[in-house]
Amino acid sequence: MPYTNKKRPYKKEFEQQKERGEHENRMERQRARRDLDKKGVSRAGKDVAHKKALSKGGANSDGVKLEPPSKNRSFPRKPSGAMK
Repeated sequence: MPYTNKKRPYKKEFEQQKERGEHENRMERQRARRDLDKKGVSRAGKDVAHKKALSKGGANSDGVKLEPPSKNRSFPRKPSGAMK
């Protein structure tokens, strides 16, 4: 556990997240979940998946779908760790 004797640097983590571009992707995922909730779609036990991955330049406008977590969280990867 990395922060056993000191406080967790939330502000620093948030700044690093913005620098890596993860903040915008997280907000895009959150908007997709909220849109489905507004429509009354039950997301119980499912993940909201983008039809075109955010890491590949996708957005909510490209479409989203519900998938089981096992399918949404496992993709074929290149040796670098990027999606194929």
